[in-house]
Formats: sequence, structure tokens, C-alpha cells
Amino acid sequence: MVSMRPMAHKVLNYVPFLLVLIDLRYEGVRCENTATVESHLEMGKKLLAAGQLADALSHFHAAVDGDPRNYMAYYRRATVYFAMGKSKSALPDLSKVIELKPDFTAAVLQRGNLLLKQGKLDEAEVDFKRVLNSNPNDKDEKEAQSQLRKSDEIQRLVAEARALFDRKEYSSAVVYLDKVIETCAWDVDSRDMRAECFIQMGEMAKAITDLKATSKLRSDNTQAFYKLSSIYYHLGDHQTSLDAVRECLKLDPDHKQCFGHYKHVKKLSKLIQSAEEFIQQQRYGDAVSKYESVMKTEPDVLQYTQQAKERICHCLSKDQQGPKAIPVCTEALEFDPNNVNVLKDRAEAYLQDEEYEKAIKDFESAGEHSENDRQIKEGLDRAKRMLKQSQKRDYYKILGVKRTAQKKEIVKAYRKLAQQWHPDNFQDPEDKKKAEKKFIDIAQAKEVLTDPEMRSKFDQGEDPMDPESQQGGHGHGHHFHGFNPFQGFNPFGSGSGFNFKFSHG
Repeated sequence: MVSMRPMAHKVLNYVPFLLVLIDLRYEGVRCENTATVESHLEMGKKLLAAGQLADALSHFHAAVDGDPRNYMAYYRRATVYFAMGKSKSALPDLSKVIELKPDFTAAVLQRGNLLLKQGKLDEAEVDFKRVLNSNPNDKDEKEAQSQLRKSDEIQRLVAEARALFDRKEYSSAVVYLDKVIETCAWDVDSRDMRAECFIQMGEMAKAITDLKATSKLRSDNTQAFYKLSSIYYHLGDHQTSLDAVRECLKLDPDHKQCFGHYKHVKKLSKLIQSAEEFIQQQRYGDAVSKYESVMKTEPDVLQYTQQAKERICHCLSKDQQGPKAIPVCTEALEFDPNNVNVLKDRAEAYLQDEEYEKAIKDFESAGEHSENDRQIKEGLDRAKRMLKQSQKRDYYKILGVKRTAQKKEIVKAYRKLAQQWHPDNFQDPEDKKKAEKKFIDIAQAKEVLTDPEMRSKFDQGEDPMDPESQQGGHGHGHHFHGFNPFQGFNPFGSGSGFNFKFSHG
């Protein structure tokens, strides 16, 4: 049997050598790691100086990971966060620097300034006093003293603002809060209070600015998103209101105020979206019904009543319901007399109702507020032509039908009038001559209004039977384009057994 003692003795003799070898290898790794960290710090410093913040940040991240005890790596990274406007991320790094190196006065002073900007006045004062007690250089001492005085003044201003707010003296409170926020730009509480002051004062645009800031400064600020959504809703901006309340629900799906508000605005948004889709499909009657529902749903919010009337005016005008459109358009203009879209729609409605001078006036008013709108210029030219045309022959009036009349109505009116005014009905030469002229007008009106192309020209203010309005047209007779009002005439239709005899002279 072989003894194991000599072998064990040899192994034990090797232990000191192995420990030395391990220690040397660790020292080599540590030196290599330190060199790598220093390299990252140096490269990050150069990139920071060049303004390449994202790349600099990556190197400082690597330096912190490589040596979590290196206070300078944290300090450099905090500097980049400041430069990027990420103060929240800078604060933990500065605290880590002070933990690792408590006598690093620059970091303490910087943290104090950051806390002051955030409105954390008590914590900021602790840092400023710590700097003053650390035997600082003259520059740091002066800055710490100045900031300490400023912090005391801010505390007084905040107390004054709060007292004024509680007394509902909102405009006076804002004066104090402006001074507070000038120094404490990231103070969420002061901005929240000022936003509420603006809401009470009716200055919604300013309230929105503060609430947007607080929603970013405080990561869980559901109340800011709720207030933003409520403001946008009352301003008539349902889509932005919906976006804001969704942000609230992302933070807290069970938020009662936000959830209730979301359901209400969602229903409103669907109504408006559906109405606009109907308009795109030219289903104007359906769109009008939807906007009438909007007014019933939102009786207390003036903005939605205004928007609904504006769109109903548009729909009725597009649907050739001029007489119905005019009063609605007029109501919409009471909210905003310079609304170009409503002025254009009411002008079109006036044209449909044959009130040409009023149409011209609306087109001209719209043009004053939108000089380069081609639609306005074309509408104004058309209205002027139609006014001029109305002072001559109006084929709709000749037949006694509306401009929206269908072909069947036009033919029926023509037959009735043709029977009444046929010259064979008159014996007196003068009466016969007048009847002949009247009969020709009736026949021409029927020809124009039953021909889609000619009717379209006439509706645009051009008389297809007037040679003066036709290119290359000459003469003033009644027989244009081979037109003969008596050829094959039988107003009662075929098989009536009734015929007129007509002779000239």
C-alpha cells in the first residue's frame, strides 16, 4: 500500500505559490479594469465637450459599470444628465458621489441647486449649509450663501401665494407664484397651484402650459392629465381631450374620474367621427342627425353647439336645402361672425334661395378674411352672374319651379303652362303676339332645364339660350341651336285627340 503523506506534503508546499499567482492575476485584472474605466472617462469627457451627449453618456455608463466605487464616473454622468435636461436622473448620481466622497463640495452645491429648482427647499438648505461648514473656497461660499438667502425668500413667497390662493385671490397668487417658478422651474406643487389659478381665471392656454410641465416633472401625475383632458374637452377639442385622459388611464386604469370622463368623451368623439364620415359619403341627412345628437349630448358646452351648427349649416347647404340652411348658418355666425367656412356655406344657401345680393355680400365678407381662397373667388363670380341673369330671364321662374326641382316636376309645369299660353288660345292679334312670346319662353325654359348640360350652365350663371353669353354667338332671335318650340307640340301627350292649330300673322 502506497502512503499518501509525501504527495499531500508536496501539495501543501505549492499553496503559497498558488496564492501569489492568483493575487498577481487579480492585480492584473484590476489594473486592466482601471485602465478601461479611465479610458471611458476620458473619451466621455471629450464627447461631452464636443456636445455629443448621447455618446458621452454611454461611456460614463460603462465607467460606472466598470468601477461602481469611482465617484468621478457618477459625477461626470450627472453632468451629462444636466446637459440633457434630465435632472431627475442627475440627482441620484450626485447623491452617490457625496456618499462616496463626502467632502466633494462641488457635488454638494450642485445637488443643493438641483433641489432648489425642484422646490425641495428644506433639503436644499441642508446642502447649502453643509457647503458653508466645509471650509469652501470663496466662490463656492458666496454661491452657497446666495442660494441660502434665495431659498428663505422662496419659502416666504410660497406661503404668501398659498394664503392668497386659499382666499381665492387668484391673480394676486399668480404674481407670487411667477417669482417662485422663476427660481424653482421644476417645482411641481407651485406649477400645479398656478395652473389652478389660471383655470379659475379662465386663462386656459396658460393652464395647459403648466399642466403639461407637471405631467412630465411628476411621473405619476394622473391629476394633471385629468385636468388637461377636462380643459381640452371644454375648449371643444375632443380628440386631444381623449388623448390626455388615456395617458391618465395608462398610469392608473382604475382612476374613477379619468375612467368616467373617458367614457363620456369617447361617446362624443364617436358621434362626431360618424358625422364626418357621413359628410365624406355625401350622406348629409345622416350627418345632420348625428350633429343634432351632439347638441343634445353636450347642451352645456357652447363649443360643441357652435361646431355642430357650423357643420349642419354645411350639410344643408351641400344638400341643396338653402332655406333650411340659412337660419342655421346665421346662428353659427353669431358665435364667430368671421368664420370663413360658414360665410361660404351661407352664400351658397342664399344662391339656392335666389337671394343673390346677400350671397355676394357673404362671399365678399369671406374674401376679406381669406384673400387667396379660389373657391370664394369662383363663388363670387358665379353669384354676380346669377344676379345679372335674374334681372333677365329666369327659366325656373318662367316655369314656376324651384331650383331643386326634378325633371318630372319641370315637365309637368311646362305642360300646364304650354296648354295655358299656346297662341291658338287667343284671337286678338296683340294677345296672340304676347302669347307667342310667352309660349316660346316656356318652351325654352323646358328645353334648358330638362337638358343636364344646359341646366348646369344656367345654374352657373350662363344662359345657354342667350347668344351674348355663348362664344361666337350672334343675333337676338328666339330660335337658337335649331330650336322650334312648335314642332310636334302636344302638351297633353300622344293619343289625347286634341291638337292646336297655329298660324302667324
